[in-house]
Amino acid sequence: MSYTAPVGGMPASASLPATTAESIYSKVFWRFIPLLVICWVIAYLDRVNISFAKLQMQSELGLSDAAYGLGASIFFIGYFLFEVPSNMILHRVGARIWIMRIMVTWGLASASAMFVTTELGFYVTRFLVGALEAGFVPGALYFFTKWFPADRRARINTIFMSGIAFCGIIGGPISGGIMKFTDGSLGLSGWQWLFLLEGLPAVILGLIVWKYLDDEVHDAKWLTEAEKTTWKAQIDRDAKTAETHNFGAALREPATYVLSVVYLCLAGAIYGLVFWIPQLIKTAGTQDPFVIGMISSIPYIVAGISMILLGKNSDRTGERRWHLALTTLAGGVGYFISGLYSDNTVALLIGLTIAATGIISAIGLFWVFPQRFLGGMAAAGGIALINSIGQLGGVITPYMVGKIKDVTGQTTWGLYAIATACVVATVIIAWGLPKRFYQRSVTPQ
Repeated sequence: MSYTAPVGGMPASASLPATTAESIYSKVFWRFIPLLVICWVIAYLDRVNISFAKLQMQSELGLSDAAYGLGASIFFIGYFLFEVPSNMILHRVGARIWIMRIMVTWGLASASAMFVTTELGFYVTRFLVGALEAGFVPGALYFFTKWFPADRRARINTIFMSGIAFCGIIGGPISGGIMKFTDGSLGLSGWQWLFLLEGLPAVILGLIVWKYLDDEVHDAKWLTEAEKTTWKAQIDRDAKTAETHNFGAALREPATYVLSVVYLCLAGAIYGLVFWIPQLIKTAGTQDPFVIGMISSIPYIVAGISMILLGKNSDRTGERRWHLALTTLAGGVGYFISGLYSDNTVALLIGLTIAATGIISAIGLFWVFPQRFLGGMAAAGGIALINSIGQLGGVITPYMVGKIKDVTGQTTWGLYAIATACVVATVIIAWGLPKRFYQRSVTPQ
């Protein structure tokens, strides 16, 4: 089949017969996306399951709210330090081997948290989990640039990031159930079983990744030679349109840092949610950890549905800016409501649902932007840099909310601070980015 470059603003897939493009896309999608979404769910679960472990662990180890918040934050220091080096190594050795390494080592580190007996041990374990997990998310996002044309990446990114929502949907009930029904078994507390049973799946999935991921299109034995040629032509066309291919140039690109600030706000907002939602629900009046887990899944169910629909609509219309700005603003509104009604379970749940829907949807939509001006080594390093700077929001928010709660006895002002960060991100997205970011990336379908 001959390949003809698309004309004007037409999407890459428009240059192929629809049946051919959709057939190849379907094969690639089902080969990689379900597996990587499951990996992301487990990664996120291991990252945030201390929010449930806190319900028992805090009293057993004698941790203050500030100490818990610091432990949650220390994860992101390790993550920040090793994120860019990890993704640069991935660029050289391939996603298959490196993502396998990441998953196996972080899973073992996460499971080892069951042996923590001191505040210092808690901090050390959290740092190791962050350092060893570093590179997974930007590695997956970089992997997508190797396998999916630009006009499909908003939906791919949002489906992948929906792992955050899926983690909340299943993670809450599973974590609450483990803590309630295993507490005392074999002389172990429920929080110890939690770390063990949620850490080991990452090791197993790492081995599956090693078997099923292919670094490049030409490695795929499950595609015909004609399909490889056709699909690779589209990927290469996108690479030629990316503005920055050299990592040094990405460092000199102002948009890299503007987007990093936006992601700092978004990451701070999502971690304010995931690290504190069980405690917020408990403070509002619910004590049973399993019931807390069930209630905490509701915001994520709504967010999971919404983010996929919004990603699909953004691809369909080619509009990016207002999809992202309005979802970020919704996150701020949701946090404000949560702070205003922190002692009312129903109103709190409504606020948390709006916040989760806005922020989780925004995170999926956000990653289309850096992929529009970064290619090659710049995509590997630049995406990792933006993600690692953004993850500093995870250092700031959990500790800030914990400290505010220790000082004031409530989380209200911490939630207001997160709402303010969401508004700042909204303003930057709406009016603070270069004009090229506001151009439609595809012809509306």
